[in-house]
Amino acid sequence: MNPKFIQLTFSLALAAVLFSSSLTAQQDAEKPSFSATQSVQLSATVVAIKMQTREVSLLGDNGETQTITVAEDSRNLGQIEPGDQVTAEFVRELDIQVFADDGGESEAGALTAAGRGEAGDNPDALAIGSELITARVADIDLEASTIKLQWPDNSVEEFVAKNPDKLRQADVGDIAVISFNKAVGIISEKPDSE
Repeated sequence: MNPKFIQLTFSLALAAVLFSSSLTAQQDAEKPSFSATQSVQLSATVVAIKMQTREVSLLGDNGETQTITVAEDSRNLGQIEPGDQVTAEFVRELDIQVFADDGGESEAGALTAAGRGEAGDNPDALAIGSELITARVADIDLEASTIKLQWPDNSVEEFVAKNPDKLRQADVGDIAVISFNKAVGIISEKPDSE
């Protein structure tokens, strides 16, 4: 893969980590927070390719065959051959932090970045997406173990707390910062020749 692409990808990933870390550093120790990460890696062997329809049949580690259609903008499909190994890794991260009211408004934003190999390179690809939304705590019901959040469009949604004791750490008017990050990387390799 192109070194400039790898550098851009690393820079974006580092920026996302630093942004998340700056939020964590500002987190009031008294306020609740939650983080979760999920990572899945899948491997398959290419068993057939139909270039006219851009369909690639993959044999997974579980013995099942699945056919996918490769996007038109994937410029190196012609380099894939039966027997090639394809590995995809999917990572999702959810982070929720509550901060004392700073007088700001609820807002939302998103960042996406994607890259692919240059023409003639390996047909590898990477995509990263990050969404950030802030919501105001509109109501807390300790008896029902619920919290209501007011979103940037002024709609209000109620959630049941899995850990009701955390509700005692939040106050009406606090700001909940929710970030959802996702990334997928796809790498193809020729089989080892013996």
